Amino acid sequence: MDRRWLAGRELSPGADFRLFCLPYAGGGAAVYRAWQEAAPAGVQVLALEPPGRGTRLREAPFRRVAPLIRSVAEALAGALDRPYALFGHSMGGLLAFELARALRRRPVRQPAHVFVSAAASPGTAPTRPLLHCATDDEIRRRLVELGGTPPDLLANVELMELMLPVLRADFAVLETYEYRDETPLSVPLTVLGGRADRIVPPKALDGWQRHTSAGSRLRLFPGDHFYLHGATADLMSTVMRDSGAAALAGPARLPH
Repeated sequence: MDRRWLAGRELSPGADFRLFCLPYAGGGAAVYRAWQEAAPAGVQVLALEPPGRGTRLREAPFRRVAPLIRSVAEALAGALDRPYALFGHSMGGLLAFELARALRRRPVRQPAHVFVSAAASPGTAPTRPLLHCATDDEIRRRLVELGGTPPDLLANVELMELMLPVLRADFAVLETYEYRDETPLSVPLTVLGGRADRIVPPKALDGWQRHTSAGSRLRLFPGDHFYLHGATADLMSTVMRDSGAAALAGPARLPH
């Protein structure tokens, strides 16, 4: 396992179930910092850290889906030795879906469940101007509209200089993505969203059901596109219930 993807964390040998979490555009492993505390005993939450942010700040970020997914799939090969699920929010939701499709082409254990949060179903036509080729000011204005970036961060010139190349790369990942039709996943799918999300409204989530032959569920939470920041406990309960992880978890609390 390439520990760079785990932000330096170790795989716990005592884990009965692992939850791999993929961040939204511009985010990193820190997005899921509180999730291990909310997880039941025996469940290890492993937030993935893509290049260009957090502990991998000096690495060049990916700009296309295919090489990004290939790198993640290769990195996780040694960590799929026990039941696990994939969770992704916004850009991370698309990546979780494509990662599940990539893993089924490999001789590895398949996920018990895939969770896609605040991500429009593949093939949905974009409704907003492209940002990966926009000016810095246009990207800043878009961040204000999205509402997920603290105002003090937007006002910090030095931090924004670090963030903008990563955001531009992540927007390129999303905006150059071309969905290719394949056989639906044979893994259950739970689709999640915020009831007041104007970026990916609930109706944009409907198309996900055709991407699995193992059944899908739609669960909506109070809040907007970044509803997950105020719903950690409820999301963890949903993940544990839908994936069946609670039944697998052992008695010992895992280290954070």
